[in-house]
Amino acid sequence: MDVIDELKSFRERDVPYTRVLSSMCTIPHPIAVEAHKMFINVNLGDPGIFRGSFELEKKLIEMLGRILHNQKASGYICSGGTEANIQAIRSFRNKNKSKKVNIVVPKTAHFSFDKAGEILCIEVKKAGVDENYRVDLGEVESLVDDRTIALVGVAGTTELGQIDPIVELSKLAEEKGIDLHVDAAFGGLVIPFLDNPYPFDFVNRGVSSLTVDPHKMGMATIPAGGILFRDESYLKFLEIETPYLTSKTQFTLTGTRPATGVASAYAVLKQLGFDGMRKIVKECMKNTKIVLEEVQALGFEQVIEPVMNIVAFKSDKAEKIRDKFYEKGWVISTIREPKAIRLVVMPHVTEEVIKEFISTFKKILSDL
Repeated sequence: MDVIDELKSFRERDVPYTRVLSSMCTIPHPIAVEAHKMFINVNLGDPGIFRGSFELEKKLIEMLGRILHNQKASGYICSGGTEANIQAIRSFRNKNKSKKVNIVVPKTAHFSFDKAGEILCIEVKKAGVDENYRVDLGEVESLVDDRTIALVGVAGTTELGQIDPIVELSKLAEEKGIDLHVDAAFGGLVIPFLDNPYPFDFVNRGVSSLTVDPHKMGMATIPAGGILFRDESYLKFLEIETPYLTSKTQFTLTGTRPATGVASAYAVLKQLGFDGMRKIVKECMKNTKIVLEEVQALGFEQVIEPVMNIVAFKSDKAEKIRDKFYEKGWVISTIREPKAIRLVVMPHVTEEVIKEFISTFKKILSDL
């Protein structure tokens, strides 16, 4: 067998995105694919060689900063939200220099903060949530002590797409004299384009850093995560010497870094602009409403009113429903608290996809 044919045979075993309502990634925008091809052999880990690509990354960070209310933000494009979250906490830890420090995160925070705690040898305290699955401010404050170096809020929780009370968390962080990191890996390129966007970003003075992933709703190619800091000083706490490269220091976590995510993210945001992104988000929200109404008509109750293009429905049979969908070639996910099925309505989830999904859902329910 020809190697290309062999590769095709493996690729054909993947579930196509048009049957996936669980992923926060999507089919890249066509211009993202073109940009990706142009930068396929660039290593941003050596910026003195790839000078143009390094300048392009700076322009992208500035572009993201404008969207997130801080044109002077500093940062870089990384592998994804996990790396971004780890780097934010690493910067705070190095800035603090104390031993046996801790951070306070919502219990709904992404598991990457557990990784950060393990890698960086810091304690991760978890605060409970209210009836709307937003972090409980009183519980956050009760967990803060003299070893707490940072708070974490989430703008677009992985399970429900909920937004924590970032405004109040920011005020608390300022009051305590500690940093606040906002994990907006998903929501960072959704919330700004909603009709009434919640102020989750650098508009809050207490927000020190923010995770945003262009390879999610930014429709860039994978990998294209992002970490943005309020100013360049936070990057200084991440620097190590790199004597054999064209740069004297390096603040990234990985050494070798592709420029494909930078180029593809820049191309999409540049071509679509704010109005184009708003149109994409508006379409996703419209389709989320369709999914909500169709699944409710099947007898399911929503967990919360969708804040963005994620919706979950309570069900004691959630795992069984998920497994039945998988048997039929579809992928959905479940959450444990409360027990529910979870659906993510990305740009690839069109009205036609929804129609086929609901038809399959009806067949599954008749078999249960």
